[in-house]
Amino acid sequence: MEFGWNEEQRLWRQAVRDFAQSEIAPRVREIDQEERIPPEIIKGMARMGLLAPLCPEEYGGAGMDWTMAAIAAEELGRADISLAVPVLYLVEAAWGFVFEQYGPPELKAEVLPRVTAGEAFLGIATTEPEGGSDILGACRTKAVKDADGWRLNGEKVYISGVRESLEMGGIHLLLARTDPDPEAGHRAFTFFGLPLKGTPGLTPTFFEDMGRMGISTGGFALEDVRLPAEHQVGELNRGFYYAMEGFSAARVLIGATCVGAAEAVLDMGIDHIKERKAFGRPLAAYEGISFPLADHYANLESTRLLVYKGAWTLDQKYGPGTRTHHDIALIAALAKLRAPRVGFGIMNEVADWFGAMAYTKEAPVEMGIRAIRSYSIGAEGTSNIMRLIITRELLGTEFLPYRY
Repeated sequence: MEFGWNEEQRLWRQAVRDFAQSEIAPRVREIDQEERIPPEIIKGMARMGLLAPLCPEEYGGAGMDWTMAAIAAEELGRADISLAVPVLYLVEAAWGFVFEQYGPPELKAEVLPRVTAGEAFLGIATTEPEGGSDILGACRTKAVKDADGWRLNGEKVYISGVRESLEMGGIHLLLARTDPDPEAGHRAFTFFGLPLKGTPGLTPTFFEDMGRMGISTGGFALEDVRLPAEHQVGELNRGFYYAMEGFSAARVLIGATCVGAAEAVLDMGIDHIKERKAFGRPLAAYEGISFPLADHYANLESTRLLVYKGAWTLDQKYGPGTRTHHDIALIAALAKLRAPRVGFGIMNEVADWFGAMAYTKEAPVEMGIRAIRSYSIGAEGTSNIMRLIITRELLGTEFLPYRY
């Protein structure tokens, strides 16, 4: 068992850190206020191989493994505690991987080189007004096959990158019901590559988020939207399984971004309590400050280990190992359960250390608090959904109070 980094991983971490700290960190407040990621940052990420980085070189990707992808996610989270840039990164990393694995060759050749070049957006669209994680019960969007391909009707909500996709082009991987039989269960859904830009019958909507302001959140209604047969991604009625793969991968990367952002905020707090004095002593001299610091640091380090075990498990599944999806689902849920909550706890504690200043935009802590909260109440599954997945893997499905 090895807890260190090899030379390639160390060099990669340093390269991403140098880029992120010089090009992204100084502009985080601008990203938050302007509610956009500047195009030059996206182009810089493309040059670094940070867009859909697990895709092979033939599509312009870096062909990296999951451990390297998690390292990049952590460093981007450390640089951008508003988590807008990390959202762009992890969505395209996880779902770009799924699309490259299962997408039709012609569509991949059309879309992926533009995504890796920072000229198009690739996102995921599964959540609907009736719910997100309850795909079996909540997915009402239907795709019906006809002579010209597919006809789609339905609605998706709380989708990242709707504005970006409308402006840049690209696709969202959309999950739709393709078997109306209520007994079809998991085998009722298929993935499609849906372009948002210029698609007749598609009506977008947008939501005003409290955080992660640099990347849009929205949805779209589909009314008799036509897709050619070539936009079907993977096998018919296998979309649910592809979605589960993508969610597990994204959860590991979410964990890494939360670890990076939490560590950045904790470092800010440490600097502050060393310098700030109360009653003639630095705040760090008081056990009411230093003991919580010890607890939070311990929680952060244990969470980091969970996250990188998740990345290692992914590498075992998709590399030479024999790990099953159940192994991945469990460790990914553990990482996703812990990282956002530990990160939020750290940021909330550091806000206490800063006092009134943390309630203003003079201190960047508030950006992190607004952003990281999204990962425990949504974004690839709530905390309670993670608990359900963990108990399912530990106890089996017969003890679950729902059909999954």
